Amino acid sequence: MPLTGEYKPSTSAWARSQAERFEASGGAEANLLRGVPIIVLTTVGAKSGALRKTALMRVEHDGRYAVVASKGGAHDEPRWAENMRRHAHVELQDGADKRDYRARELAGAERDEWWARSSAVWPDYDKYQTKTDRLIAVFVLEPLEG
Repeated sequence: MPLTGEYKPSTSAWARSQAERFEASGGAEANLLRGVPIIVLTTVGAKSGALRKTALMRVEHDGRYAVVASKGGAHDEPRWAENMRRHAHVELQDGADKRDYRARELAGAERDEWWARSSAVWPDYDKYQTKTDRLIAVFVLEPLEG
């Protein structure tokens, strides 16, 4: 069941523009970041309950996706990470395909496995981890059936 609610755009102009262009064009436009494919993640705001859209690197394996809460190695994490901890039901758009997923935060060997997949797609993740003392959160998004 698709998410419902009021959409609150990002306060970051470039992030808002990319997510909105990607979604409006069915993934045909604004689908790359520095030459690497992206997806658009929709979460429910932990405090506001509003829908939030974020363009993130496309890390897919066997129909599941990883999203990495790196925020470029900042000491605080992106808000969407807490959104998913509170509301695990998310939507992900990959190209024209938009589906419902359940987000799950990873730990241990499973996190390491998805971190390696993520870093293979976006090597900057390894640099980001060296810039912060926090362990950057990695979430796997698994399709919701039916």
